[in-house]
Amino acid sequence: MIDAGQIQDILAEALPDCEIRVSGEGGKYQVLAVGEVFKGLNPVKRQQTIYQILNPHIASGAIHAVSMRLLTVDEKAALA
Repeated sequence: MIDAGQIQDILAEALPDCEIRVSGEGGKYQVLAVGEVFKGLNPVKRQQTIYQILNPHIASGAIHAVSMRLLTVDEKAALA
């Protein structure tokens, strides 16, 4: 099984210019990622970016479900 900290490390390594926060346990995780990598991408393309990184862990069954909030820096600033 993989934990939230390990998922956060995996995503941070793959997306070094993003702010990453992962919470959850038992195979169900919530991902918040903020970075310019998402600029110009629609929500599906943003999710595909994360799924591509996590797919080996999803395929192995270590991750069962991932909910995501994926924002650009400007989008996050607009929420503040």
